[in-house]
Amino acid sequence: MAEQVVRRIATEVTEHAPEGWTEAVVNCTAGVGGISMSGRYAVDGAPGQLIRHFGFHPELRSLAEAIRDARGWECVSMEVRWRPTGGFDLVAFSDVVTSAHGVGAGFQVVLDHGYRLPQPGFAQEPGTAGPAGDPDLAVARFHAYLERRASILGQPEELPPPVPAAALDEAERRLGRPLPADLRALYLIADGDGVGHENLWLFGDNTWLSLENLVHVQAEWCEPDWFGWDLEWDAVVFDAYPADTVRRCGANPGWLPFGSGQDANFLAVDTAPARNGRPGQVIRMGRDHDHAPQYVADSVTSLLGHYLDLLEQGAYEVRDGSIRFLDPARVIEHNEVVNDMSAEIPPTLQDIHIKDTSGALDLTPLTAAANLRRLHHYVGATTDLGPIRALPIEALRVTLDTRDGDDLTPLAGHRHLVALNLGTTAATDLAPLRTVPNLRCLDLSRADVRDLAVLADLPDLRYLALTAQQWSVLLDEGDTPPHLAAARLAGDDVGFEDALAWSARLGRSSGDAFRVSGTPGPEDG
Repeated sequence: MAEQVVRRIATEVTEHAPEGWTEAVVNCTAGVGGISMSGRYAVDGAPGQLIRHFGFHPELRSLAEAIRDARGWECVSMEVRWRPTGGFDLVAFSDVVTSAHGVGAGFQVVLDHGYRLPQPGFAQEPGTAGPAGDPDLAVARFHAYLERRASILGQPEELPPPVPAAALDEAERRLGRPLPADLRALYLIADGDGVGHENLWLFGDNTWLSLENLVHVQAEWCEPDWFGWDLEWDAVVFDAYPADTVRRCGANPGWLPFGSGQDANFLAVDTAPARNGRPGQVIRMGRDHDHAPQYVADSVTSLLGHYLDLLEQGAYEVRDGSIRFLDPARVIEHNEVVNDMSAEIPPTLQDIHIKDTSGALDLTPLTAAANLRRLHHYVGATTDLGPIRALPIEALRVTLDTRDGDDLTPLAGHRHLVALNLGTTAATDLAPLRTVPNLRCLDLSRADVRDLAVLADLPDLRYLALTAQQWSVLLDEGDTPPHLAAARLAGDDVGFEDALAWSARLGRSSGDAFRVSGTPGPEDG
């Protein structure tokens, strides 16, 4: 079966191949969550254009799933290589090794499936201020809010009956913490704003969840999601505005979602604020905020006051029989994508992606961004990392021009740096990294490194990406960092067989890999 499928697909691969192609390679991974697929033609022996026509996707997917099911694997990784002569090689194995993603990605092996990079919010200093909410004022504002809405809509809106006090007590027991007093008082008026299949959208662009739904959603969203090492190794959770009000994490047991945009985004009351926050403050959390929770108001009480102000200002529209605010809450953007450094750097900037520079990149203007957390520079090089020495950068992608002796010394002792993606123009000494206390993730696949043995002196390193040659040197010398949780074999030209041999040297054998090879048949010739 496998040979027949691969031979059928070969016709399509050949039909769309560029002139001078020497090989076509398709990688796919099939698991319970679906299938991913990527491919590339090699031209004159070098990685060439991407395979963009995947009309054969259903057949290859079915083959990968059939191999997975026949072997009893939870996930299967598969590579197929075709040659212009009609020959091919297929290898498939369990998820010991998986295809990484991105240019030069190569392959990845997870060595410790239980390890997760800690998010900074769980170690932040807690707030000490008292709550800003006032239950009596919240009730008064809520009634005034309903009356003003009824006046605009021409009729009162129907709400569910109140939640009994005993049910509130039981919900708080299940949550493991009390609701803020002002939100609790609102549930004694109504159990959310849903009646039948209709919602009133009382909280801006959010429906007010019933108490039972609040408990259910909190249980689902009480811990940060983990999206895999491909996405998480250099991920950053940004600070809310004002700074240090909301913990820098994707989710937290102390965040209690009471409003839903019905798009996996929520309004929540925060019962575990950061240093400058107050218990009961309102935040945005959920799918679009897992790396940037947002501060909305110091309490539900204040939020209701804001809604009354918006109604008074006429900052709303009536849509489908419901009131929608035109500016329900202030949003602060964290990201800035620029092509050069000529523009003024805003002081609130936390994340910058520099696409291109002419000449050497001068990082000095970034000193204006005192809260910069991530710097990714994609094209060109810098000669001096000194300007970012005092910045709280946690994820850094940069190419360092080391031809004139510039090195990593400015990063020595940098207490914030967690992830470094380093490129160099000449051999570089890694010794300064020994003193970077929180360095957990390192990609050296674009770097010329003078002494890889330094990596053995980084006991807290959890993720490492190297080229095949770099891994060979490191493994031959026995200098692998002792506590790696994930590793990547980088390079567009790396094949599955190379990846299998590499993972075996790291102590992760693929075991009974499935292999099929074919030579040109009569129909090929």
